[in-house]
Amino acid sequence: MGRVRGQHDLTFDTLLNMRIFLFASLVLSAWAGDKDFNGRWNIRVDNNANRRAWWLEVNGAGSPTLTGKFISALGGDLNVISNLAVKDGVLSFSFDRKGAQPAKLVYTAKLVKGELVGEHFVDGKAEKTPFQGKRAPVLKDKDDDSWKRGKAVELFNGKDLNNWSAMVPGKDLGWKIENGIMKNIAGANNLISAEKFWNFELHCEFKIGAHSNGGLGLRGRYEIQIVDDFGKPAGSHGTGSLYSRIVPSVNASKAPGEWQSYDIRLVGRIVTVTVNGVKVIDKGIVEGLTAMAHDWDESAPGPISVQGDHGPVEMRKLTITPLTR
Repeated sequence: MGRVRGQHDLTFDTLLNMRIFLFASLVLSAWAGDKDFNGRWNIRVDNNANRRAWWLEVNGAGSPTLTGKFISALGGDLNVISNLAVKDGVLSFSFDRKGAQPAKLVYTAKLVKGELVGEHFVDGKAEKTPFQGKRAPVLKDKDDDSWKRGKAVELFNGKDLNNWSAMVPGKDLGWKIENGIMKNIAGANNLISAEKFWNFELHCEFKIGAHSNGGLGLRGRYEIQIVDDFGKPAGSHGTGSLYSRIVPSVNASKAPGEWQSYDIRLVGRIVTVTVNGVKVIDKGIVEGLTAMAHDWDESAPGPISVQGDHGPVEMRKLTITPLTR
Protein backbone atom coordinates (compact mmCIF):
# COMPACT_ATOMS: atom_id res chain seq x y z
CA MET A 1 0.00 0.00 0.00
CA GLY A 2 1.53 3.32 -0.98
CA ARG A 3 2.19 6.20 1.40
CA VAL A 4 -0.30 9.00 1.18
CA ARG A 5 1.30 12.23 0.09
CA GLY A 6 2.07 14.47 3.11
CA GLN A 7 1.57 11.68 5.68
CA HIS A 8 5.19 11.78 6.91
CA ASP A 9 5.13 15.57 7.32
CA LEU A 10 1.84 15.40 9.20
CA THR A 11 3.18 12.76 11.61
CA PHE A 12 6.38 14.72 12.23
CA ASP A 13 4.46 17.93 12.94
CA THR A 14 2.10 16.08 15.24
CA LEU A 15 4.94 14.53 17.22
CA LEU A 16 6.70 17.86 17.48
CA ASN A 17 3.56 19.54 18.76
CA MET A 18 3.02 16.72 21.24
CA ARG A 19 6.55 17.14 22.58
CA ILE A 20 6.09 20.87 22.91
CA PHE A 21 2.79 20.30 24.69
CA LEU A 22 4.28 17.73 27.07
CA PHE A 23 7.25 19.98 27.83
CA ALA A 24 4.97 22.94 28.49
CA SER A 25 2.77 20.75 30.69
CA LEU A 26 5.77 19.63 32.72
CA VAL A 27 6.95 23.22 33.14
CA LEU A 28 3.50 24.39 34.17
CA SER A 29 3.17 21.45 36.57
CA ALA A 30 6.52 22.29 38.16
CA TRP A 31 5.58 25.94 38.41
CA ALA A 32 2.25 24.97 40.01
CA GLY A 33 4.18 23.09 42.70
CA ASP A 34 6.62 25.97 43.07
CA LYS A 35 3.71 28.28 43.88
CA ASP A 36 3.33 26.53 47.22
CA PHE A 37 6.48 28.34 48.39
CA ASN A 38 4.73 31.71 48.04
CA GLY A 39 3.69 33.58 51.16
CA ARG A 40 5.10 34.54 54.53
CA TRP A 41 6.84 32.00 56.73
CA ASN A 42 7.81 31.98 60.40
CA ILE A 43 10.92 29.90 60.98
CA ARG A 44 12.08 28.00 64.05
CA VAL A 45 15.81 27.35 64.10
CA ASP A 46 16.97 24.10 65.68
CA ASN A 47 20.14 24.05 67.79
CA ASN A 48 19.90 27.83 68.13
CA ALA A 49 21.46 28.85 71.45
CA ASN A 50 20.10 32.40 71.12
CA ARG A 51 16.52 31.14 70.64
CA ARG A 52 15.97 33.52 67.73
CA ALA A 53 13.26 33.03 65.11
CA TRP A 54 13.50 33.96 61.43
CA TRP A 55 11.01 35.29 58.88
CA LEU A 56 10.79 34.72 55.13
CA GLU A 57 8.55 36.11 52.41
CA VAL A 58 8.40 34.58 48.92
CA ASN A 59 6.54 36.09 45.96
CA GLY A 60 6.35 35.00 42.34
CA ALA A 61 7.34 31.36 42.80
CA GLY A 62 5.89 29.48 39.85
CA SER A 63 6.53 32.42 37.54
CA PRO A 64 9.57 33.95 35.83
CA THR A 65 9.63 36.76 38.40
CA LEU A 66 10.70 35.49 41.82
CA THR A 67 11.31 37.87 44.73
CA GLY A 68 11.79 37.50 48.46
CA LYS A 69 12.65 39.09 51.80
CA PHE A 70 14.37 37.60 54.83
CA ILE A 71 15.01 38.60 58.43
CA SER A 72 17.99 37.40 60.47
CA ALA A 73 20.75 37.04 57.94
CA LEU A 74 22.79 40.24 58.16
CA GLY A 75 22.45 42.09 61.45
CA GLY A 76 18.77 41.27 61.69
CA ASP A 77 17.75 43.73 58.98
CA LEU A 78 14.88 43.15 56.59
CA ASN A 79 16.97 41.94 53.66
CA VAL A 80 15.83 41.76 50.05
CA ILE A 81 16.88 38.43 48.52
CA SER A 82 18.62 39.03 45.20
CA ASN A 83 19.30 35.42 44.19
CA LEU A 84 16.18 33.50 45.20
CA ALA A 85 15.57 30.35 43.15
CA VAL A 86 13.40 27.24 43.06
CA LYS A 87 14.77 24.17 41.26
CA ASP A 88 13.66 20.55 41.48
CA GLY A 89 11.43 21.36 44.42
CA VAL A 90 14.16 23.10 46.43
CA LEU A 91 14.04 26.77 47.44
CA SER A 92 17.48 28.34 47.81
CA PHE A 93 19.08 31.71 48.44
CA SER A 94 22.21 33.17 49.97
CA PHE A 95 23.78 36.33 51.35
CA ASP A 96 27.38 37.54 51.31
CA ARG A 97 28.48 38.60 54.77
CA LYS A 98 31.03 41.40 54.74
CA GLY A 99 33.38 42.63 57.45
CA ALA A 100 36.12 40.97 59.47
CA GLN A 101 34.71 37.48 58.89
CA PRO A 102 33.34 37.45 55.33
CA ALA A 103 31.30 34.42 54.37
CA LYS A 104 28.57 33.19 52.06
CA LEU A 105 25.46 32.27 54.08
CA VAL A 106 23.36 29.66 52.30
CA TYR A 107 19.74 28.65 52.94
CA THR A 108 17.83 25.78 51.29
CA ALA A 109 14.37 24.33 51.97
CA LYS A 110 11.80 21.86 50.69
CA LEU A 111 8.08 21.64 51.30
CA VAL A 112 7.02 18.70 53.47
CA LYS A 113 3.32 18.41 54.30
CA GLY A 114 2.85 22.13 53.75
CA GLU A 115 5.78 23.24 55.92
CA LEU A 116 9.31 24.32 55.12
CA VAL A 117 12.04 21.88 56.09
CA GLY A 118 15.47 23.27 55.45
CA GLU A 119 19.01 23.89 56.52
CA HIS A 120 21.41 26.79 56.81
CA PHE A 121 25.16 26.58 56.39
CA VAL A 122 28.23 28.66 55.67
CA ASP A 123 29.60 27.88 52.23
CA GLY A 124 32.72 25.75 52.52
CA LYS A 125 31.93 24.44 56.02
CA ALA A 126 30.42 21.08 56.90
CA GLU A 127 28.27 22.14 59.84
CA LYS A 128 24.60 22.66 58.99
CA THR A 129 21.76 24.11 61.05
CA PRO A 130 18.30 22.64 60.41
CA PHE A 131 15.19 24.80 60.49
CA GLN A 132 11.44 24.44 60.14
CA GLY A 133 9.00 26.99 58.74
CA LYS A 134 5.25 27.30 58.96
CA ARG A 135 2.96 29.80 57.29
CA ALA A 136 2.34 33.06 59.11
CA PRO A 137 -1.27 33.04 60.32
CA VAL A 138 -3.97 35.54 59.48
CA LEU A 139 -4.73 37.55 62.63
CA LYS A 140 -8.28 38.83 62.39
CA ASP A 141 -8.39 41.10 65.47
CA LYS A 142 -8.93 44.75 64.55
CA ASP A 143 -8.12 47.73 66.75
CA ASP A 144 -11.57 49.22 67.23
CA ASP A 145 -13.72 50.42 70.12
CA SER A 146 -14.73 46.91 71.16
CA TRP A 147 -11.65 46.28 73.32
CA LYS A 148 -11.83 46.80 77.09
CA ARG A 149 -8.90 47.38 79.39
CA GLY A 150 -8.38 44.64 81.95
CA LYS A 151 -6.42 44.62 85.19
CA ALA A 152 -2.93 46.08 84.88
CA VAL A 153 0.02 43.79 85.52
CA GLU A 154 3.34 45.09 86.86
CA LEU A 155 5.99 43.16 84.96
CA PHE A 156 8.71 44.72 87.12
CA ASN A 157 8.00 44.86 90.85
CA GLY A 158 10.92 47.15 91.71
CA LYS A 159 12.51 44.47 93.91
CA ASP A 160 13.70 41.51 91.88
CA LEU A 161 13.57 39.75 88.51
CA ASN A 162 11.71 36.65 89.66
CA ASN A 163 9.12 37.10 86.90
CA TRP A 164 11.78 37.04 84.19
CA SER A 165 13.98 34.41 82.56
CA ALA A 166 17.03 34.52 80.31
CA MET A 167 16.65 34.39 76.55
CA VAL A 168 19.98 32.57 76.23
CA PRO A 169 19.99 29.55 78.58
CA GLY A 170 23.11 29.03 80.63
CA LYS A 171 24.16 32.67 80.45
CA ASP A 172 23.88 34.96 83.47
CA LEU A 173 21.06 37.47 83.43
CA GLY A 174 23.48 40.37 83.70
CA TRP A 175 20.84 42.63 85.26
CA LYS A 176 20.71 44.16 88.72
CA ILE A 177 18.23 46.13 90.83
CA GLU A 178 19.30 49.43 92.39
CA ASN A 179 16.87 51.76 94.18
CA GLY A 180 13.87 50.21 92.46
CA ILE A 181 15.43 50.44 88.99
CA MET A 182 16.48 47.50 86.82
CA LYS A 183 19.84 48.04 85.13
CA ASN A 184 21.78 45.90 82.71
CA ILE A 185 25.48 45.28 82.52
CA ALA A 186 26.86 45.70 79.00
CA GLY A 187 26.41 42.46 77.09
CA ALA A 188 23.71 41.22 79.45
CA ASN A 189 21.17 38.56 78.60
CA ASN A 190 17.86 39.55 77.08
CA LEU A 191 14.92 39.06 79.43
CA ILE A 192 11.67 37.18 78.80
CA SER A 193 8.59 37.69 80.96
CA ALA A 194 7.12 34.60 82.62
CA GLU A 195 3.57 35.58 81.67
CA LYS A 196 2.31 35.68 78.09
CA PHE A 197 -0.13 38.14 76.54
CA TRP A 198 -2.20 38.61 73.39
CA ASN A 199 -3.73 42.07 72.89
CA PHE A 200 -2.52 44.71 75.34
CA GLU A 201 -1.29 48.18 76.19
CA LEU A 202 2.29 48.42 77.48
CA HIS A 203 3.71 51.36 79.43
CA CYS A 204 7.48 51.58 79.84
CA GLU A 205 9.68 54.19 81.53
CA PHE A 206 13.34 53.90 80.66
CA LYS A 207 16.67 55.68 80.50
CA ILE A 208 19.36 54.92 77.95
CA GLY A 209 23.07 55.68 77.92
CA ALA A 210 24.97 57.55 75.24
CA HIS A 211 25.41 55.52 72.03
CA SER A 212 23.36 52.73 73.57
CA ASN A 213 20.72 50.45 72.13
CA GLY A 214 17.86 48.35 73.50
CA GLY A 215 14.36 47.26 72.65
CA LEU A 216 11.03 45.83 73.75
CA GLY A 217 9.80 42.59 72.18
CA LEU A 218 6.00 42.44 71.85
CA ARG A 219 4.74 38.87 72.23
CA GLY A 220 8.41 37.96 71.91
CA ARG A 221 8.15 38.70 68.18
CA TYR A 222 8.02 42.39 67.28
CA GLU A 223 10.69 44.80 68.53
CA ILE A 224 9.99 48.44 69.29
CA GLN A 225 13.44 49.99 69.13
CA ILE A 226 15.09 51.86 72.01
CA VAL A 227 18.21 53.73 70.91
CA ASP A 228 20.21 56.89 71.51
CA ASP A 229 19.39 58.90 68.39
CA PHE A 230 18.36 62.23 69.89
CA GLY A 231 18.22 64.97 67.26
CA LYS A 232 18.51 62.61 64.30
CA PRO A 233 15.87 62.00 61.61
CA ALA A 234 13.34 59.26 62.22
CA GLY A 235 14.36 55.93 60.72
CA SER A 236 13.55 52.23 60.54
CA HIS A 237 16.11 51.57 63.30
CA GLY A 238 15.30 54.71 65.27
CA THR A 239 13.50 55.46 68.51
CA GLY A 240 9.96 54.10 68.50
CA SER A 241 10.31 52.23 65.22
CA LEU A 242 9.04 48.73 64.63
CA TYR A 243 12.55 47.53 63.91
CA SER A 244 13.30 47.42 60.17
CA ARG A 245 9.58 47.53 59.35
CA ILE A 246 7.74 50.73 60.35
CA VAL A 247 9.40 54.15 60.43
CA PRO A 248 7.93 56.49 63.07
CA SER A 249 6.42 59.75 61.84
CA VAL A 250 8.88 61.76 63.94
CA ASN A 251 11.84 61.17 66.25
CA ALA A 252 10.37 62.11 69.64
CA SER A 253 13.31 60.87 71.73
CA LYS A 254 15.04 62.76 74.51
CA ALA A 255 18.75 63.10 75.15
CA PRO A 256 20.56 60.11 76.68
CA GLY A 257 20.43 60.10 80.47
CA GLU A 258 16.88 61.48 80.59
CA TRP A 259 13.88 59.40 81.59
CA GLN A 260 11.61 58.60 78.66
CA SER A 261 8.32 56.78 78.16
CA TYR A 262 6.74 54.42 75.65
CA ASP A 263 3.04 53.67 75.43
CA ILE A 264 2.44 50.80 73.04
CA ARG A 265 -0.86 49.27 72.00
CA LEU A 266 -0.96 45.97 70.12
CA VAL A 267 -4.15 44.38 68.77
CA GLY A 268 -3.72 41.50 66.34
CA ARG A 269 -1.24 42.89 63.81
CA ILE A 270 -2.06 46.52 64.51
CA VAL A 271 0.42 48.53 66.58
CA THR A 272 0.31 52.09 67.91
CA VAL A 273 3.39 53.65 69.52
CA THR A 274 3.56 56.84 71.57
CA VAL A 275 7.00 58.16 72.56
CA ASN A 276 7.20 60.75 75.34
CA GLY A 277 3.57 61.68 74.73
CA VAL A 278 3.93 61.95 70.94
CA LYS A 279 2.13 59.37 68.80
CA VAL A 280 4.70 58.24 66.24
CA ILE A 281 3.01 55.10 64.83
CA ASP A 282 -0.77 55.18 64.48
CA LYS A 283 -2.30 51.76 63.84
CA GLY A 284 0.58 50.49 61.77
CA ILE A 285 0.37 47.01 60.27
CA VAL A 286 2.84 44.45 61.60
CA GLU A 287 3.74 42.33 58.58
CA GLY A 288 5.86 39.84 60.49
CA LEU A 289 8.64 39.01 62.92
CA THR A 290 11.57 41.32 63.56
CA ALA A 291 15.19 40.50 64.37
CA MET A 292 14.58 40.25 68.13
CA ALA A 293 11.95 37.52 67.68
CA HIS A 294 12.38 34.36 69.73
CA ASP A 295 8.77 33.10 69.74
CA TRP A 296 7.77 31.96 66.25
CA ASP A 297 4.11 31.04 66.83
CA GLU A 298 2.19 34.18 65.88
CA SER A 299 -1.15 32.48 66.52
CA ALA A 300 -0.60 32.27 70.30
CA PRO A 301 -0.01 34.74 73.16
CA GLY A 302 3.62 35.59 73.75
CA PRO A 303 5.86 37.19 76.38
CA ILE A 304 7.34 40.65 76.68
CA SER A 305 11.08 40.64 76.12
CA VAL A 306 13.65 43.27 77.04
CA GLN A 307 16.88 43.70 75.12
CA GLY A 308 19.96 44.14 77.27
CA ASP A 309 22.79 42.69 75.18
CA HIS A 310 23.97 46.06 73.87
CA GLY A 311 24.76 49.20 75.88
CA PRO A 312 23.41 50.47 79.22
CA VAL A 313 19.63 50.58 79.68
CA GLU A 314 17.64 51.33 82.84
CA MET A 315 13.94 50.71 83.45
CA ARG A 316 11.79 51.78 86.36
CA LYS A 317 8.33 50.92 85.05
CA LEU A 318 6.94 48.10 82.91
CA THR A 319 3.17 47.89 83.16
CA ILE A 320 0.99 45.84 80.82
CA THR A 321 -2.78 46.04 80.58
CA PRO A 322 -4.52 43.18 78.73
CA LEU A 323 -7.25 44.11 76.26
CA THR A 324 -10.31 41.89 76.13
CA ARG A 325 -13.85 41.91 74.74
